[in-house]
Amino acid sequence: MPILVTGATGNVGRLVVDELLARGVAVRALTKDPVQAALPAGVEVVVGSLARPSTLPQALEDVEDVYLAPMARTVTRFCELAAEAGVRRVVALSGSSVGDVQAGSSGPEFAAVEAAVTKAGFARTFLRPGVFMANSLGWAHSVHTHGEIRTAYAEAAQTPIDLADIAAVAAHVLTTEGHDGQTYVLNGPEALTLREMAGKIAAALGREVPFVELTREQQRAEWVELGIPGEIADWLLDGFAAAVARPEAPTGVVDDLLGHRGVTYAEWAARHTGAFS
Repeated sequence: MPILVTGATGNVGRLVVDELLARGVAVRALTKDPVQAALPAGVEVVVGSLARPSTLPQALEDVEDVYLAPMARTVTRFCELAAEAGVRRVVALSGSSVGDVQAGSSGPEFAAVEAAVTKAGFARTFLRPGVFMANSLGWAHSVHTHGEIRTAYAEAAQTPIDLADIAAVAAHVLTTEGHDGQTYVLNGPEALTLREMAGKIAAALGREVPFVELTREQQRAEWVELGIPGEIADWLLDGFAAAVARPEAPTGVVDDLLGHRGVTYAEWAARHTGAFS
């Protein structure tokens, strides 16, 4: 039976498809845009979306295992249809913000997904990654516009994770036993301050990139000007402040599950120099 990957056009879901194929697994991909997804040959494609539950029965037919992208609005209906189809196991992408109820937080939506999947009674595993290395691509705008990397809370120490490591863990959990009922908090292999991350981007580019520390107010204003809602900007800035007061530390879960070190920030930066050039 194929493993169903929902959100197969998404940043993580698309990588999960590749990871499963590399393990020799039959994959069925649910995507609303197969052309954009550029799915490899051999992948069974179902056009649809978690946002359109009417497309799910076809996708769920003869499926026992599902990688579930987070969509709180329709997760209850997904669970109903998956149970009717005989789905046995759900590996759901969640987030480390579960339990955070601050305005602008992603925590309530992730919590809703986890609650619905748990209530439905599937064998389940929740993946809770923290900060994505890909978030640093937000600095590309300031590099292109100002020739510098600009951020508030320069000494905020985070443990960013590469999207590829999240996908690899998802594929591992979907294809091996012993993960039912587990909640895995995922992060990268090292703690780095925002200042240190900026330095690694400069090193990857092979040139000096000036670093400017903004005030909280300056950062918020820049983000709002770029279209980020104010309450989300406040939530993100509070997260930076918390990472100054309580520096993050690696959990080591990625290393333990995959049997090797996760991608380092320097390695990620070296692969994404084009975004900052």
